[in-house]
Amino acid sequence: MSIAVQKRWVLRHEPDPMVVEGLTHDRCPEHIARLLAQRGIGSPAEASVFFRPSLDQMHDPFLMKDMQQAVERLERALGDRERIMIYGDYDVDGTTAVALVHSFLLPFSAELVFYIPDRYSEGYGISFAGIDKAKLEGVTLIIALDCGIKANDKVDYASSLGIDMIICDHHRPGQVLPAAIAVLDPKRDDCPYPFKELSGCGIGFKLMQAFAMRNGMGVEALIPLLDLVAVSTACDIVPVNGENRILAHVGLKQLNDHPRPGIQAMLAMANVKRRLCVTDLVFALGPRINAAGRIEHGRQAVELLLAQDLAQAEQIALRVDGHNTHRQELDKDITRESLEMIATDDRLRDAWSTVLFKETWHKGVIGIVASRLIEQYYRPTIVLTESNGKVVGSARSVKGFDVYEAISACSDLLEQYGGHMYAAGLTMPLDHVEAFQQRFEEVVRATISPASRIPMEEVDMEIGLGDIDDRLVNILRHMAPYGPANMRPVFLVRGLVDTGSARIVGNDHLKLTLRSMDGQGPRYDAIAFKQAQHYEMVKRGDPFSALFVIEDNEWQGRTTVQLNIKDIKVGVDAPLEAALVDREKARSMI
Repeated sequence: MSIAVQKRWVLRHEPDPMVVEGLTHDRCPEHIARLLAQRGIGSPAEASVFFRPSLDQMHDPFLMKDMQQAVERLERALGDRERIMIYGDYDVDGTTAVALVHSFLLPFSAELVFYIPDRYSEGYGISFAGIDKAKLEGVTLIIALDCGIKANDKVDYASSLGIDMIICDHHRPGQVLPAAIAVLDPKRDDCPYPFKELSGCGIGFKLMQAFAMRNGMGVEALIPLLDLVAVSTACDIVPVNGENRILAHVGLKQLNDHPRPGIQAMLAMANVKRRLCVTDLVFALGPRINAAGRIEHGRQAVELLLAQDLAQAEQIALRVDGHNTHRQELDKDITRESLEMIATDDRLRDAWSTVLFKETWHKGVIGIVASRLIEQYYRPTIVLTESNGKVVGSARSVKGFDVYEAISACSDLLEQYGGHMYAAGLTMPLDHVEAFQQRFEEVVRATISPASRIPMEEVDMEIGLGDIDDRLVNILRHMAPYGPANMRPVFLVRGLVDTGSARIVGNDHLKLTLRSMDGQGPRYDAIAFKQAQHYEMVKRGDPFSALFVIEDNEWQGRTTVQLNIKDIKVGVDAPLEAALVDREKARSMI
């Protein structure tokens, strides 16, 4: 099913009218109270906390199961001058976590080393090779970050070599936890920690917070770490609510006011000169950090984030930026090849899922390609390639469909798998590809809902252009940082026309200036990315309805309000479906 199929417009869940009434007052009109209630804010006191996130609202890290054991083992290692390995995955979350823990512990120990597995020779997570390296270097404690929750055999192997392990992970555990000294993961069934959605870097931060508390250090000592937590929170697509909202808010302030040299160098490469928001972290920093591990080695990303001066950072950033350019070229070529495979194969074109395999595709970009394919063919997608004699793959999903559970239903064909509802990875023998394609298609057909097969845009509320005033714009600014579970509000306005300025800019983007068809009220500049197909209709002056988010547009030192259009439908009576019931708090694929 192609993305060209017209999207459904679905009203986001309707909040409790009593809650809206309780939030409404002179400075918070009803439509703003509705936005807050939709985000789970139930009282003026909760609204105050929402609009004023601060570190004193964080949870006690010792509420996390095994935190006491983790801190005691870490303190013993530091006191006895043991050699400690900080071990992390090769993606943004893992490399920021390693940089965070390494930089915080460095003043306490000269016996620190860090390790990032090679994406191609070792694969995801803790590896036997990494443990052997630790033994060779005299390491007696490994702190594993953003990985390890299912590495039972690796933990046992490390233990047999006299190496203890502290696991800091945020992925779903298996039925049996690894026999580590401590397993920090709020998703453990027996973990009472009240917030379950920290990033892997966030778990590492909580370990450092607990260590700081035990050693009489104030919260000020933790603030320099929060730039890294903000980057991981944004790029790992975890919900930006609860504790993550606090960490992202303070972390963004740290990024903007006191960026570390490696961040400065990457922003210069990306030509980003404005104050950063979550979107900048996702699209400017994240791809560059990831590119190191995708193209050469994730170790470079850690070295960049740990760089002490700008000159050193610029040298590493130049190399990493080159990797990102190469990654973009691979992404483009493999996406084109994948689309051709689907278009020329009736079975693939008519399927309810997409599972593609080619042994020569670059392992480092198949996850990105899977996301690209969903933009064109809206269905659960897995892209497979060959690596070290095995088939490895990355999966991405559509809203409302749990791709991790679908892959679990095929587990007898797999050697390894893991991930989340909307993104997962897997490994299988070469001769299982065809059977897996067939089984996965059967599972998808049997379990996906009709609604999940049609692209959808969720709408917070319907308004008129005249409702966009300074108060609303200011409130929207203070609702940031945005992300999953706190997305930018999407508004529906009907009866719009262009003032005559419509034009196509860049790569099929539509630039226009909107007014109401009755000619009354304000006018607003708008941009509709990848929607040039509407140009002729808009240029004729036909009335239309649009979904958009309200953003600040910075250009040549001047900031103006701009409407970022998500979707357009001809006419004034575009259907708006009823509010979702029991709506999934989906991880948005930004």
